[in-house]
Amino acid sequence: MSKLDEILAVKREEVARLRPRRVELRKLALARNDFRSFRRALQRDDGRLALIAEVKKASPSAGLLAPSFDPVEIARNYARAGAEAISVLTDATFFQGHLDHLRAVREAVVIPILRKDFVVDELQILEAAAAGADAILLIVAALQQERLIALLASAATYQLDALVEVHTLPELKRALETDAQIIGINNRNLATFQVDLGVTEKLSEEVPREIVLVSESGIRTATDLERIKATGVNAVLIGEALMRAQNGANGPLLAEPR
Repeated sequence: MSKLDEILAVKREEVARLRPRRVELRKLALARNDFRSFRRALQRDDGRLALIAEVKKASPSAGLLAPSFDPVEIARNYARAGAEAISVLTDATFFQGHLDHLRAVREAVVIPILRKDFVVDELQILEAAAAGADAILLIVAALQQERLIALLASAATYQLDALVEVHTLPELKRALETDAQIIGINNRNLATFQVDLGVTEKLSEEVPREIVLVSESGIRTATDLERIKATGVNAVLIGEALMRAQNGANGPLLAEPR
């Protein structure tokens, strides 16, 4: 069993525990009227890369990233440093995250919030909207095509943007067959956790210009930023490199021109 399969098994258990709350979560999700456009935040008109800065305590590949973890202070530092959006890890089992981290960050900053988790069911979309998320992550490798299309439609129903993540050309082709408006190219292989920035260089050539394109994972240095910028993507999602900087902020990547 791959790590992704292991994670998805846990997600299915979490969804089963959410089912009794469907009516409550749907009511809360429909009551939202304070959405911030994640998609628009990534569409800069000055030629610079937009930054999605990630709040993440730990990961299966890197272990503990922030022994002294204050998601609110980290998010405020990101916002002060000019991040266009913030990604918050909400998976507890593998990333030591929590939905309460997202709720707290939502109250602390005014930029859009992405719920970073492994979404396999509409209930998680309702939960994300109810908690204050502006966008969700949909991982193509984790979803059959029919489910991917249904979850994209559900996200739109509840006014959430969706970052549709791919790692291979077949996954990208599947994403392009949907109504996805934001595609993320993950440089990390979720089966092996190996990272290769060449994945963005290769796949970005196949993406129509009207799609908002994000490069994710493995971006650690100014050289990496320049390499990714040359592919023509709109934005980068950076987590580990920022979290390893003091308090998750003021690291070299935040200071570098994008």
